Parts: sequence; C-alpha cells; structure tokens
Amino acid sequence: MGRPRAFDVDEALDRALRLFWRQGYEGTSLSDLTDELGINRPSLYAAFGNKEELFRKALERYVEHHLILYREAFAKPTAREAMEHLLLGLADAQTLPRGPRGCITVQGALVSGEAAAPIQKELAARRLAGEKAIRERLEQGQRDGDVPPHVDCADLARYLNTVTQGMAVQAATGTSREDLRRVARMSLAAWPT
Repeated sequence: MGRPRAFDVDEALDRALRLFWRQGYEGTSLSDLTDELGINRPSLYAAFGNKEELFRKALERYVEHHLILYREAFAKPTAREAMEHLLLGLADAQTLPRGPRGCITVQGALVSGEAAAPIQKELAARRLAGEKAIRERLEQGQRDGDVPPHVDCADLARYLNTVTQGMAVQAATGTSREDLRRVARMSLAAWPT
C-alpha cells in the first residue's frame, strides 16, 4: 500500500487550471506545472497522468464550474432574454478581478503546434458544443414563438458564439468589463425581428 498523497488533488487541479488558462496548453511546461502545484513529477504523473490528461481534467473542472452560466441563461423565459443573460454574464465572468481573464477553450488553442493537435481538437469540440447549445435554445425560442420563423437558428448561433469567442480574446488582452458589456448590448441590438 502506497503512502497517502501529501497534497490536495482538488486544489492542485484548480491551480493547474488557472495556469493552463493563463499560459495555454503548449505555453505550460511540466516544470511550470510542478512549480505551480508544489509537487514533483512522479507525484504529478501518479495523480493526474501526463500533461495532456491533466489538461483534460482541468478542462472538465472548468466546464463544471463555468457552464453554470449557460444553464442559468437557457432557463430564461425567452431566447432573447437567454442570450442577453449569457452575453452579459460572459462579459462579467471573463473579467473577474481574481483569476485568469477570457475563456480557456479559446485561449488554450490560440497558439499551438502539431504536438497539441489532440488538445486543439478537444477545445474546438467544446466550442462547437457551446454553439450547438445556443442553437438548440434558439430553436426552442422559435418553437415558442419568440424567435421569428424566418431566422436561421444555426446562423444566429454561429454569430453569437463568434461574439462570445471574440469577447474572450478581448478580455484576455485587458478589455474592461464595461467595454465587453457594450459589445454584448450591441450584439443584442441586432436581434432579429
């Protein structure tokens, strides 16, 4: 029977998440991870597997905590209210005073090479899942009568998802919360009638 771990796995995972979020997947080395987590490589491998597995676990943690906003938004009575809640909520969430700014699914893949192709695909799939969720909420709005029947929900979802990703990039580079909220409101001004 092995010795018990001398570190808190959940806290270590949170620290790894913040590091990957700030530096991206490829920008984060194993040395960065062991320094940030305060553990040696054998402990990192034993607890999390390799760097890719640790990134995937961190990404799952991100999804668990940060996609609550999507659920809250999609529970709003109309599709327009749902998208307003989502866009304004993302402007707030991506500019929290503590922690990394932006979105790990966008920043994690902005700069990466061939070695990170599996991670790029994973992040692209996550972004597409977000777009699909938006499209499904818009389609529900269309069935409920609050999205006009002539609207192509796939196109509108792609547009809104592109706005959210652009907001994430802007947040990561220091754009203020209020400026991102203005972007959200401007996007909503184009809501189809």
